[in-house]
Amino acid sequence: MGIADWFSGNLGELSMVDWFILASTLAFIVLYGVYKTRGKQTSEQYIKGGDARWWTVGLSVMATQASAITFLSTPGQAYTDGMEFVQFYFGLPIAVIIICVTFIPIYHKLKVYTAYEFLEKRFDVKTRSLASILFLIQRGLAAGITIYAPAIILSAVLNWELKYLNIVIGILVIIYTVSGGTKAVNVTQKQQMIVIMAGMVTAFVLIVTQLPDSVSFDNALTMAGNADKMKILDFDFSLDDRYNVWTALFGASFLMLSYFGTDQSQVQRYLSGKSVKQMRIGLLFNGLLKVPMQFFILMVGVMVFVFYQFNSTPLNFNPAAEKAVLESEYASDYKELQQAHTSILQEKQEKQIVYGKLLENGTSAESNLLSNELKDLRNTEELNREKARELITKADPSAETNDKDFVFINFILNHLPKGLIGLLLAVIISAAMSSTASELNALSSTTTIDIYKRFKGAGKDDDHFVTASKWFTLLWGIIAITFASIVSLFDNLIQLVNIIGSLFYGTILGIFLVAFYFKQIKGRAIFIAALISEAVVVACYLVDLADNGIKILPFLWLNPLGALLTIALALIIQTGWSDSSLKPQPILEDK
Repeated sequence: MGIADWFSGNLGELSMVDWFILASTLAFIVLYGVYKTRGKQTSEQYIKGGDARWWTVGLSVMATQASAITFLSTPGQAYTDGMEFVQFYFGLPIAVIIICVTFIPIYHKLKVYTAYEFLEKRFDVKTRSLASILFLIQRGLAAGITIYAPAIILSAVLNWELKYLNIVIGILVIIYTVSGGTKAVNVTQKQQMIVIMAGMVTAFVLIVTQLPDSVSFDNALTMAGNADKMKILDFDFSLDDRYNVWTALFGASFLMLSYFGTDQSQVQRYLSGKSVKQMRIGLLFNGLLKVPMQFFILMVGVMVFVFYQFNSTPLNFNPAAEKAVLESEYASDYKELQQAHTSILQEKQEKQIVYGKLLENGTSAESNLLSNELKDLRNTEELNREKARELITKADPSAETNDKDFVFINFILNHLPKGLIGLLLAVIISAAMSSTASELNALSSTTTIDIYKRFKGAGKDDDHFVTASKWFTLLWGIIAITFASIVSLFDNLIQLVNIIGSLFYGTILGIFLVAFYFKQIKGRAIFIAALISEAVVVACYLVDLADNGIKILPFLWLNPLGALLTIALALIIQTGWSDSSLKPQPILEDK
């Protein structure tokens, strides 16, 4: 089926109003990015941007992290597991303060284009190249996921062709990123964040207003709390628990420190700041607002949960998975589960309405009794859903049965009025474009500056490197689209991105921490230590992934493991050597 057939065959899935809002919003963002960055640019302007104010820096940093995965997966995460995921971001303010004090002044002093240039000045070219390559691997994979995330969801729910969605989203991003470089990414991300937050606030308001008249917002929070969705802080220390205060303060802090301090997709955002002050304020702005923003997005998911206590849900939110089982030999068994699911929902909705009225009237004894009955019904519902997942797996082992990422899009398509559906779809695709643009921009800059210019750039003029950056942006865009076409869903998309980061960020962070704080360690020692550390981190994850009963560390703890192991090994290796020729160059001396 060709692209024309694809569009004409699926127009009926959305109203013309929704199509108009979706298309016009995306077209505006692309054309605005091209228009604002028209004209010839130097390599410094194209790669660094270089004159952004703090609000542009802050919104750009926030938009880079807030991908479509955030707005698809996070509400689904809250729907299933509640508010505990917000703890993941508690380490962000700590990381941001460290970066503002240590990282930003050094990057600005050395006038680097990429974070990895600093490593050659501090150590040697092979350490710079190693960190660059580790970044290119993990961020190249992540770029594919940020395209794939909205594409797979929209494809399954709207019956759109996945391969064409990947291509369309990728091409939209490539157009303005190639055209305007870092500045184009920065200026479009401001518009994208406006669209994103307007859409999420609108969705939240509509969810609350669509609750029954007897259910106030306070009562909705009480209902969510009785379903264990409002627990935020968990002080119980457990390595098996992905989200508790200790995992956040230690595991996630290392991840955030590496992401915002050494990942070029983020470093490039604040390197575009007009001054050190503008960079710092922009990054602090993100650090202060990111936790409330994630709290709000999770609260949207919690309100979706409350909404669905009074409204019907599919047995599995992934329509492609349901289609697979209903077309198999297990169709009759699945239909029986659907009938049982309908009966459970009807009973639950009836009791939920009574429960809401009791809360409104303040009748605590009866409401407590009914609350326990509702918990039993939810447990029964979940057991029925688990049986459905088992049938889906039997019917099609490749089908995605974990439907967290489909919850919010299901609500958007089935319970929002015309026009707002197009707006929310624009939110999802805009977020994908925003993160992907930052990633392609950073991948291109790192490839151009740290690989191409460093090893093949002798005698080339400035225009040559601008052209090379554009070609590398196009190349990485094609690679991301290709990877997006072959990657498969994991337990949860937002978790998959964090896993990929955790496999590499710890080692990269360890290299930078040694560079900043351990002046006695030289290039050869840190290079060998980083190689060993990365091998150990990957091995630990592969052992856990094998599911053979051996558990070493949850993925968030791979970040401190990689960083601390790199530092420890570098100290040990350096102590064993006394070659004075390895003396590092001073990094803050005025030339």
